[in-house]
Amino acid sequence: MKHLPKHVRPRWRYLAIELESHPDTEIDRRSFQRTLWFATQNLIGDVGSAALDTNLFGFRFEEGDGTAVIRVRRGEVDRLRAVLASIDEIDGQPIGLFVRGVSGTVRACEEKYIRRPQIRSKERTVAFADASRPAVIRNDRIDVELPDGPVGATALDIRDN
Repeated sequence: MKHLPKHVRPRWRYLAIELESHPDTEIDRRSFQRTLWFATQNLIGDVGSAALDTNLFGFRFEEGDGTAVIRVRRGEVDRLRAVLASIDEIDGQPIGLFVRGVSGTVRACEEKYIRRPQIRSKERTVAFADASRPAVIRNDRIDVELPDGPVGATALDIRDN
């Protein structure tokens, strides 16, 4: 079978996505892809979902931080951004999604926008809400353990014990 001429082939854009959640959150590639498809279908319907033709190319998620590369048809980037903005949890776990950049190739997307920083997490006891509580500190993010579950905090919210 012959390849399509270049002017007839579909054109793609690749979005570099940063994922952020609590350190004990576990999300796999399949859950993220399923959530993306459902959010697309719920927000823009079957026809819009087919027009976007999203596909998850790269995915990594460890200790509450991760990255993903999502492929979308050229001209549909804004609608995919709207879909991503509607996702606030995956499998009942809260998550934040941030678009770091858009590129024309997977390679350029990974080289420009997906960096793999060495995130060191430390566990310490901090003063939060008038009590000493365990916390996980990752770079400038702090997750304080409360009886109802972890809560995000800043350095101004806590005191070291």
